Amino acid sequence: MADRSSDEQRPLLAEPPIPGADESGPTPQPDHGRLEDDVLPEESILGRNIDWKSAYVIAISRVIGSGIFAVPGVILKSVGSVGLSLTLWVLGAIVVAAGLAVSLEYGCMLPRSGGEKVYLEFTYTRPRFLASTLVAVQAVLLGFTASNCVIFSQYIFFAFGAEPADVWRKSLAVALLTVITVIHSVWYRAGIRIQNFLGWIKVGLVVFMVLSALYVVIFRPSRGALDEAPAALYGPSGWDGLWEDSDWSFGTIATSLFKVFYSYAGLTNLNNVLNEVKDPVRTFKSVSSAALVTACFLYLLANLAYFAVVPVEEIKQSGQLIAALFFERVFGQNVGRRFLPLAVALSAAGNVMVVTFALARLNQEVARAGFLPFSRYLSSSKPFGAPMGGLIVHYIPSVLVITLPPTNEVYSFILEVEGYPGQIYGLAITLGLIWLRYKRPDLKRPFKAWMPAVVFRAVLCLALLAAPFFPPKHQNPNGLWYATYAVVGVGV
Repeated sequence: MADRSSDEQRPLLAEPPIPGADESGPTPQPDHGRLEDDVLPEESILGRNIDWKSAYVIAISRVIGSGIFAVPGVILKSVGSVGLSLTLWVLGAIVVAAGLAVSLEYGCMLPRSGGEKVYLEFTYTRPRFLASTLVAVQAVLLGFTASNCVIFSQYIFFAFGAEPADVWRKSLAVALLTVITVIHSVWYRAGIRIQNFLGWIKVGLVVFMVLSALYVVIFRPSRGALDEAPAALYGPSGWDGLWEDSDWSFGTIATSLFKVFYSYAGLTNLNNVLNEVKDPVRTFKSVSSAALVTACFLYLLANLAYFAVVPVEEIKQSGQLIAALFFERVFGQNVGRRFLPLAVALSAAGNVMVVTFALARLNQEVARAGFLPFSRYLSSSKPFGAPMGGLIVHYIPSVLVITLPPTNEVYSFILEVEGYPGQIYGLAITLGLIWLRYKRPDLKRPFKAWMPAVVFRAVLCLALLAAPFFPPKHQNPNGLWYATYAVVGVGV
């Protein structure tokens, strides 16, 4: 038990103590992590409990959260046209694939929990602790789970036809986060089973939505419940209508891409829990590729389904309730407005579960490295064999982000604040990978990213970091300053 407790508290990238060495004296720091410490897989004290199916759910359930059910309406409102919106979803998928290639090379080379923390610590060892400190700050202050809690609350109240005060919306969002935190803190294995179940519900819901749209478009059924024209007649008419009202400003495109990236964010979720994955290298490669293909296919079809069934102007006014409008128009007031929005709410709850599951492990690694106060307790898995300390660290900033911003802008603001610092870390990791290719060719790389894709990822990161400071074509005089999220992200 003593040895296990000692291993649990030892920093992730620390060298094991050398017998007979004077531990009070200075420890020489290598230029990079030692090969035997950083490249060989490290097993979690919780054991390897995540098989291929659970790993796939962790990835795809993080991807298919509130993004596909809420983001398309927000993006269409920003860019103005269906054509530009679809273009950004395709471009975003290409960029995400390039970023995933970088993540795959790092993850297969360093197959251990911690994700970006491990990769940056291994690559940037000077100045000492700089990379670790930056990742710790980002993980604690920006590693929140707020957006899907907000979507859960909105869809629950929509399903029951309620228009409550803001305090009740926020209270329900916080209640969801609280329940999930307790489940993962006390019932570790039960939490995995629940999130697996909700993950398959999400995939099934998107497939059901796409098939419903195909049925409407092909057969154009009579919609007696709404007494309107067939849903297939909606959408832009002709090529010119596809691009009508497009906003091509650099800043608008960048903020919309951040929202697309958010929708694909779960593809790297598995990096944070690799210590608990069976056969981590092989599983990581196959699961990430399968999740990317699944997400790209379903996202494109889901967007086409929305545009085919719901009028463009209604989509722009729907905010985050685009999926609710879709179901209501296809299935009517009873099934479409009540039961299916509840399924979307469950989808958002499942997303909160997998994000909380993964980010708690990242916070635990940060605590193990000594970058948090009370690290001995926050890094421990006692008393229930679950990272309760990491869950608490994740819970506090998430509650603050849910409760403090204005309700009408909180969702878009959360996505943008999460996305902007991510580009900074993405650039650092991408440049680090290029540097390691030439400085450490001796490292074993079970997966090797295509270099043009790596360079493309780096260039695009630079462009996206500059883009928010270009004013959009149409500014909201009553909203936040268009570059507020960039300033907040950099400031944190």
